[in-house]
Amino acid sequence: MYIAIDGDDVGRKITSSYLSNSEEKLACISNKLNETTKKISNMLLVNRFEIIFQAADGVTAKTDDDVDVDLNIVFDKIKSYSFDGITFSAGVGASLREAYVALLNSKSNGKNMISIYKDI
Repeated sequence: MYIAIDGDDVGRKITSSYLSNSEEKLACISNKLNETTKKISNMLLVNRFEIIFQAADGVTAKTDDDVDVDLNIVFDKIKSYSFDGITFSAGVGASLREAYVALLNSKSNGKNMISIYKDI
């Protein structure tokens, strides 16, 4: 099982920092995103996931099919890491492609949610 997690509307926050000519806002977003993706990765590691990708505002991980994971609890924890109006969406699937398609579904249907490929 794969999980793909991505920040919602992060590009808009970054664009706003550039347009307002604010180095402080840009640095703050960068620092908070780095901290948050580390928190997400560490939480996934505790839940027996292997981290494949952690950068910018995203994390992708996988776990064995025999690992029993309550995705609602995992996503509730991810939601608790939201900051300054930045939320996270997630997608889960049997492959990287399926997880990404499920992530796109989350981002297209309201954001700040988790989608499971087999359910869409």
